[in-house]
Amino acid sequence: MTRHRAGTVNRYNMLIDYKNVQIFQDDVCVLKDINFHVDEGEFVYIIGKVGSGKSSMLKTTYCELDIESAEKAEVLGRNLMTIKRRDIPALRKDMGIIFQDFQLLHDRTVLKNLQFVLKATGWKDRKQREERIDEVLNMVGMTDKKNKMPHELSGGEQQRIAIARAFLNHPKVIIADEPTGNLDPETAANIVGLLKQISQTGTAVVMSTHNLPILDKFPGIVYRCKDNVIKDVTEHFNKLEMMEEDED
Repeated sequence: MTRHRAGTVNRYNMLIDYKNVQIFQDDVCVLKDINFHVDEGEFVYIIGKVGSGKSSMLKTTYCELDIESAEKAEVLGRNLMTIKRRDIPALRKDMGIIFQDFQLLHDRTVLKNLQFVLKATGWKDRKQREERIDEVLNMVGMTDKKNKMPHELSGGEQQRIAIARAFLNHPKVIIADEPTGNLDPETAANIVGLLKQISQTGTAVVMSTHNLPILDKFPGIVYRCKDNVIKDVTEHFNKLEMMEEDED
């Protein structure tokens, strides 16, 4: 399947497909009539004010929050309306999840944090685990931090490790919930640049953010959560960029 999105190359393989999805929390409708799609290799922003539903939306993709009503809700070929609890770990294994607060295990080194994930997801061969850890640490430029404890790292370094962790199992899509929320602007730009590079390898990235200037630096598909609905506003942002270029 191909779709034409402003500012993107045509991609294949729809990874997330929501049609008329309703999201509730404590019997309150957070977002309604959601139509949201992500294809292989796409770089997707979800923007909106605090409390607009960005995190709730992302939590549904990895079954942290249930979808109670939808015409269609599929992630990586799984029907979220009928998925069994026992099948959720396999879904999450095909995804990478990055949080604002890093969520590293603080009682062990970077190496042991990454080993823990690989062992938990079925990597039995020690040499293969070591090789994969070296690959992802090299990818995020953190090879020399392998034996450091999380508290010995800066916020940006911890987030790079979190990205490496998310990439361990060759995910088809990375879900990043405000990954730059606790970082200074320069570090935030470096993190988003790294995620953008990852998307260019074929892994889709879906990232919530309130850091709108970053959208100019690293363009992507943009959805906005507002007034209990989510809309594709990519074209609006492209027009703004063109107007700014004309003014220059």
